[in-house]
Amino acid sequence: MTTASRTRKNLEVQRLDHTTIRYTASGPAGGPTLALIHGWACDRGDYDAVTDHLPKDYRVLAIDLAEHGESRSTRDVWTMEEFARDVAAVLEAESVDTCVVAGHSLGGAVAVEVGRLLPDTVSHVVALDALHYLSLFPALSEEQTDAMLSVFREDFASGVRGLVEAGSPAGTDTALKASYFEKMVAVRQPAGLRSIEGLMHWDMDAALRATQQPITVFAIRDLVTREAIDRYGDRFDIVPVDLGSHHFPVEAPEGTAALLSGVGTE
Repeated sequence: MTTASRTRKNLEVQRLDHTTIRYTASGPAGGPTLALIHGWACDRGDYDAVTDHLPKDYRVLAIDLAEHGESRSTRDVWTMEEFARDVAAVLEAESVDTCVVAGHSLGGAVAVEVGRLLPDTVSHVVALDALHYLSLFPALSEEQTDAMLSVFREDFASGVRGLVEAGSPAGTDTALKASYFEKMVAVRQPAGLRSIEGLMHWDMDAALRATQQPITVFAIRDLVTREAIDRYGDRFDIVPVDLGSHHFPVEAPEGTAALLSGVGTE
């Protein structure tokens, strides 16, 4: 099926600490609003094809978090809460009254924090292959966190390769995995390392307790564990999908758009 590209406006908003958040806006101002947040070491361009497959009446805001994509910052705070303020700044600049916030990977954690920060604006939180990885998202012990972070601190490339492998079901194309690795290992520093640290120190359970909106997790079927379902199935709706690897928004944009457009935007 041939899909016409949307007309996108490239915009920016200024924050403290010499932070410029750049984002793309498309669709009518009066339409249902969807804010899209990329994953760690990725950028808003990952959503270009997804956006083209969304209903034309949707207003879509695709946002580069600080020091990702085209956004720049000299700040030294790299928590999920601070990334959420990047998104909130865009929503304020666009005068958004209500929206669905969807985030891939680390962006899923940020989406939860946006929901917590803006309870009267965010109607629904969507995580795209996020929140269900128990070795990454829930708060770990200090020893476990140090062990995980030591890999990135001592050999950043090895840590990135481990993430790519962990998000690749059996049979994932080797060239595809290599392309993800090359993109992610080139993340701007020190933000790349610091944002991984921020994710590892994020207390997801506390954030979930404080976030009242419904949360839907679209998770790659082969990467969902029974343990994750047992632990969080009563807090968020885990929907297994068969759309590729952890980076399925890039691999299956039409299918991803269908999932997103099926989430209530009332």
